[in-house]
Amino acid sequence: MTNTSPTRDMIELYDDFTHGGMTRRSFMDGLARLAGSATAAAAILPMLQNNYAHAETVKADDPRLETQEGVLVTGGDKGLSGYLARPKGSGKHPAVLVIHENRGLNPHIKDVTRRVALEGFLALGLDVLSPDGGTPEDEDKAREMFDKLKGETAEARAATAVRFLASHPLSSGKVGTVGFCWGGGIVNRVAAGEPLLKAGVAYYGPQPPAERAASIKAALLLHYAGLDQRIDAGIPAYKAALDAAHVRYQIYIYDGVDHAFNNDTNAALYNEAAATLAWSRTIAFLKAELG
Repeated sequence: MTNTSPTRDMIELYDDFTHGGMTRRSFMDGLARLAGSATAAAAILPMLQNNYAHAETVKADDPRLETQEGVLVTGGDKGLSGYLARPKGSGKHPAVLVIHENRGLNPHIKDVTRRVALEGFLALGLDVLSPDGGTPEDEDKAREMFDKLKGETAEARAATAVRFLASHPLSSGKVGTVGFCWGGGIVNRVAAGEPLLKAGVAYYGPQPPAERAASIKAALLLHYAGLDQRIDAGIPAYKAALDAAHVRYQIYIYDGVDHAFNNDTNAALYNEAAATLAWSRTIAFLKAELG
């Protein structure tokens, strides 16, 4: 018997693969077993992967925005850069750093950056891999680069971007950040290490060591997927640490949805209802905290 659409086992297998749990060959062998044949696996694979043809919720040339590729982020690693978007016109805006998944600064994250900018923010989609040559088009190569990237280095690069935005001439000086998956984990880390950060939103992000919670000064908004056992296992300890440190935070768990439920370029994982609700909470939170 063959399957023609992704099953729960396939989604979990793909999650293991994309987060460093196996080689591509092992993944494809496993997918073929679950699908019933190598042919069926090849047909299902595109449903599990991101399709960036759907990555223009806000078009790159939207007349309401000013955008700029390859903006250099000074004050840290040489070559650190990102994609800047802001409302058209003069004036200063609160700033938001957007941190990508372990695929790098791809079309989807640029689209998210534009969405943030349309809400009245100076938004920077950081390419954390830029000092190492930049985000490659091949996602497997990108994951290999992330495997070699130390968490401390990634955190330092994101913290540099927070300071860069705080002093940017078009910034009000107040900076928040939003990150997804791997980037959600970096949000948690930067909140613990960069005192200039005012607000952090982490979508299904790995939690930092509990002892780091005592250093968090920013307000946090934490979104989790109800089916995401890998990440959700860390919620109780993180929540206890945040409570002990008297950190201001909100946690939402969206029942019945998968890790990466916000990614509308992924047909197998995206959940429109959860994504819409989480996004409305995200924007309301950022506006309340950054003014």
